[in-house]
Amino acid sequence: MSLPSTANALVALAAEGGEHSSEHASLNPYLTGGGALFILLLLLWITTRFNRDR
Repeated sequence: MSLPSTANALVALAAEGGEHSSEHASLNPYLTGGGALFILLLLLWITTRFNRDR
């Protein structure tokens, strides 16, 4: 298979899959952001527990 025919096949596959992209459920942004905030605050708390000499 040559490079141009491979590229055409990939473009056709991507275009076909792009039609149904709005139908899938995505992650809740509030849940993702809240989880990231919780993890960062937990890491901050752990860091301050190990750094009591300052």
